[in-house]
Amino acid sequence: MNNKKKVTILGAGISGLATAYWLHKDGFDVKILEAKSMPGGAMETSFENGFLIDFGPNSGLETTPLIRQLVDEVGLSDEMIYASEVSNKRYILRDNKLHPLPMNPISLIKSKLFSNKGKFRLLGEPFVGKSDDGYYQSIAQFVSRRLGQEFLDYAIDPFVSGVFAGDPHKLSVKSAFPKLYRLEEVYGGLVKGMIKGARERKKRAEESKQSAKMFSFINGMQSFPMAIANKLKDNILFECRVKSVECRTQSEECKIQNTEFKTGRWKIIYENGGHTHEIISDYVLSAVPAYITSKIFGALDSNLATHLEHIYYPPVMVLYIGFNKKDIGIPLDGFGYLIPSKEKKNFLGAIWSSVIFPNRCDDDKAAFTIFIGGARSSQLFDTDKNVIIENALSQFKQIMNINADPILIKEKLWLKAIPQYNLGYIEHENYFDKFEKENPGIFLGGNYRGGISVGDCVKNSELVVKRMQSAE
Repeated sequence: MNNKKKVTILGAGISGLATAYWLHKDGFDVKILEAKSMPGGAMETSFENGFLIDFGPNSGLETTPLIRQLVDEVGLSDEMIYASEVSNKRYILRDNKLHPLPMNPISLIKSKLFSNKGKFRLLGEPFVGKSDDGYYQSIAQFVSRRLGQEFLDYAIDPFVSGVFAGDPHKLSVKSAFPKLYRLEEVYGGLVKGMIKGARERKKRAEESKQSAKMFSFINGMQSFPMAIANKLKDNILFECRVKSVECRTQSEECKIQNTEFKTGRWKIIYENGGHTHEIISDYVLSAVPAYITSKIFGALDSNLATHLEHIYYPPVMVLYIGFNKKDIGIPLDGFGYLIPSKEKKNFLGAIWSSVIFPNRCDDDKAAFTIFIGGARSSQLFDTDKNVIIENALSQFKQIMNINADPILIKEKLWLKAIPQYNLGYIEHENYFDKFEKENPGIFLGGNYRGGISVGDCVKNSELVVKRMQSAE
């Protein structure tokens, strides 16, 4: 019977599309409503003067076999590419110099990124006890306690900026880095947990984010959602702005607890072409950002709307620049570099895009992606856009020893970029669970639940499908 259920999915980003694909394959009657004219959500690829630009996620990590399965089934196997071995090398800026991030004990001993005192501090990690208040502990508190202040300043601080564009003093270790938190809770420490946790992942056929292969596609990351959408075709309605989700009748008799409505029939109101339409559906999955979800479900549950509105999305500018390779004064032998907040720069870091994947530009050119803003420096955007770009470009050129002007500059400002799993996020998560239990048939998804990465979104799509399949 479940295979004949009607499912309406809000949003054609990777979360919504992956879930729709699995459901459609299982025989559900699926419809996706997307506000934009194209699928992909934050995955946005552009081609400019011989350069391939990813304005959203520039890659993914193959942390679950579901990714390869999905890629194969939508016909992208020949286009999927993995990062070059050269890009395994990552740099951190310290004292205005680029230092390779140590990837093993020997390179850590030789590294000039950390002082001898900082290195010895790392050896004490197995002897550090558990926290008394893990749920309300920031990643900064967690790391400084277990690994020391220097490791926080010159490894975790830039890492958090690179992944979340976040502030390590505000991000919850439990919600933002649940696997790291679990290593302490379950195994008593990070070193012990990494050894024992590897056995568990092997049983689940999963890879840790440290060892998982980085992937993209010959024609950029938007190829992925485009291929899924092409398989679904008539199941997607574009340029549809959802206004609200309501119980199917406004009468007082329509209580979700009432056995007559136990399966949950929901009415989705949306606008398309200047007209208002509605869909009646058994299940609804919201896979749009929290700040949009709050408006859609606000009339149904004002407390839910409050929780969703309190999720912070900082602004991030993606600045894409191209140079002639001959004008670059340092070897391009890595993934790029991240900048600790202590270095006081006007950008978070830079990815050496044309080093990581092929087909990003001509062989005699080099492409870079710079990230500006984020939670730790959102005030930058009070300044004129041209000044922001000029300052970041000037600092970038100095670090890279470049004296020439770029041959291409393109930018995109994401006013609300990445959801921040800040301290107290557990309260939001608990309320989302409560809301779903009280409103059977409604599911809240997207990258503000269960992780922000592409791999997290694909993995979580399967979990939502299983919940729908098991629903009575």
